[in-house]
Amino acid sequence: MMISTELARALRDSGLVWRPRAGDAFRIDLVEVDGDLFVLSDMTVEAHEFSTGTVIGFNGTTEWALDSVSIDEALWHPHEHQLREALGPAFVSLTADEGYRVEAVIDGVTGTFTADVAADAYARALLHLLDSLVV
Repeated sequence: MMISTELARALRDSGLVWRPRAGDAFRIDLVEVDGDLFVLSDMTVEAHEFSTGTVIGFNGTTEWALDSVSIDEALWHPHEHQLREALGPAFVSLTADEGYRVEAVIDGVTGTFTADVAADAYARALLHLLDSLVV
């Protein structure tokens, strides 16, 4: 299950950096197409690195008349394992009982982050971690 668009935006706005890899899910962050979820693959949707930045290319006729978009126009929806990985050593545990609970130690304090979906609980913990890094 994917995190919500609101959580994805909050993570991006708090400084989560996306380095696109095959299998990553994203939306084009424009009102007209923000309902469509895309997945990077080695065949149809690829990330291309240029000196000017990363561009996501749509090969062939995979999606409407879209050729490519800047990574700045894309909104990454990290998978559960990517969120857990981004938490790094702050992550303590994930438990499930009437929802999910992630425990993380951030700035020496153990916090609990709950949600109906495990990915959302991880996202909330990561958001708290990212926000704690802002000086």
